[in-house]
Amino acid sequence: MMSEAPIWGFVHLKSSRIRKLKIIKTVFTPSKSYFMNVPLLDLKLQYATIKEQIEPKILGLMESQSLILGKEVELLEETSARYCNTQHALGVSSGTDALLMALMSLNIGPGDEVILPTFSFFATAGVVSRLHATPVFVDIDPVTFMIDPRLMESAITKQTKAIIPVHLYGQAADMDAIMAIANAHAIPVIEDCAQAIGTQLPDGRPVGSIGLMGCFSFYPTKNLGAFGDAGLITTNDSALFTHLQQMRNHGQIERYKHGFVGGNFRIDALQAAVLNIKFPYLESWHKARRNNAETYVRLFQEFGLSEGPGLTSFNDANVALLPGMPNKTEKAPNHHIFNQFVIRVQYRNALRAYLSERGIGTEVYYPIPFHEQPCFKGLPSSSNPYPVSDCASRDVLALPIFPELTQEQIVHVAQTIRAFFNDSANLSSKECLDCDCGKTAKRL
Repeated sequence: MMSEAPIWGFVHLKSSRIRKLKIIKTVFTPSKSYFMNVPLLDLKLQYATIKEQIEPKILGLMESQSLILGKEVELLEETSARYCNTQHALGVSSGTDALLMALMSLNIGPGDEVILPTFSFFATAGVVSRLHATPVFVDIDPVTFMIDPRLMESAITKQTKAIIPVHLYGQAADMDAIMAIANAHAIPVIEDCAQAIGTQLPDGRPVGSIGLMGCFSFYPTKNLGAFGDAGLITTNDSALFTHLQQMRNHGQIERYKHGFVGGNFRIDALQAAVLNIKFPYLESWHKARRNNAETYVRLFQEFGLSEGPGLTSFNDANVALLPGMPNKTEKAPNHHIFNQFVIRVQYRNALRAYLSERGIGTEVYYPIPFHEQPCFKGLPSSSNPYPVSDCASRDVLALPIFPELTQEQIVHVAQTIRAFFNDSANLSSKECLDCDCGKTAKRL
């Protein structure tokens, strides 16, 4: 059973200049009658801090009626290329379209195979099928939830035309291993960086600078989010960049002269302007998310919920499995940017309902892996075993992690999870059974 470690609460002491925080012990146990609103994400709080910059910028664009591409997009591309340490960056209409364009630039089509993890957001596989190519699914690592390079190599065939590793939840896939395998087989790598802008490998290299192309999403919920859909492609290949620029505007090589069929993949100037205002705050938002994650880890350990990050086996001392952080080094301050803070619990659905009743928002990323999706049921790789992804789909749960989250809210979340596990009536049935993926505990 969990230890009887004290639950910590917080009291505010107000002065004329500062707001101090004092830690006190409390024996409080959350109940249905106690409600503290802790949303999964509250973008209104972020907007309040930059409202005075955003509103005149948007008004200026409306007055200028310069709404497609233009100077704001050029500035975003220059800033993004510097930040991602690449020669080029191209603003596009969405993260999904970034992936689609990357595949189109490689002439991916019928008869071609693209290797990718079976556990990710749908767009990763959807863009492959949209081009009438075949997604080939690979299982994931039980600590990082990202593609297992060893299994990836065994999935390569003569039809393999690309590999898409996904940098899931805000940390980087094992790119050294992935690139070594891909280079040995002369297969281009497209990095899905939708949740990981600024994330670094252990040696400090940012994601999006390692494969042939990096594809980013600026969906509003991302660490760097627009006011709608927007995306980005990074590359160090100048000829490829020119091709992508033309593709973004229907394959136009000169005005009204089209060398090939592209698409309308242009990014709006308004979205670029919003992102340009937000960009200087991005590092501080990354750091705040990491600080919140560190607080969760400390509280989960103090409350007897977990022995530490990166474990893969449930037992009485580890009723919640915390995210591992294998890329953490002195050279990589952004080893994890925590777009999501995802734990694993065997009673996921029951815990989620319990938290919701007490005002705490959560989400499941992702409840149905690709090989279980109805639209992919007929694919050859869908019949393969995916024990880790199957387990993850049944036991992962994302907790609130956004930068503006208060310490009181984090404590409330941890207290409420502890209260859930302290009541045996909540533990009558497991959504996730004791499965093969967690047989051997390991800490990274």
